[in-house]
This record gives sequence, C-alpha cells and structure tokens, in this order.
Amino acid sequence: MGEVYIRLVKLPATVRGVTVADENGDYNIYINSLLSSDQQQLVLRHEMTHVRRDDFGSFDDIFDIEDMAP
Repeated sequence: MGEVYIRLVKLPATVRGVTVADENGDYNIYINSLLSSDQQQLVLRHEMTHVRRDDFGSFDDIFDIEDMAP
C-alpha cells in the first residue's frame, strides 16, 4: 500500500467522502469538512477499508463494493 493522505475539504452535502488513487500509488482521502467530527471518523474508517481491500482495482459493481464496506 502506498502513502495515505487525508484532507478535510468542503464537499457537496451529498458527498461524505471519497478516495482517489493517484499515479504514484498513493491514496488521497477527501472527507467533507461540513460533517461532525464523529461522522468524519466514520467516513475515514469507511474509506480506509477501501484502501486496505484495494477496491480501486476491482471490477465488481460499485454497489456491491459499497455494501461490503462498513
């Protein structure tokens, strides 16, 4: 696993968080800064699950991937 960078940014209200794998093999986790700190922690755990499972190379349906993540 590459480096993981976590950033709090203002995202649309419908987006809690997103992770983007970059060309260096690093992961950039963007968490909505408008969420409460408790919600931000939940989103971080959720996004880290995707990183640990390497969901970014998966060809599974996105809905199946999200159903597996806590």
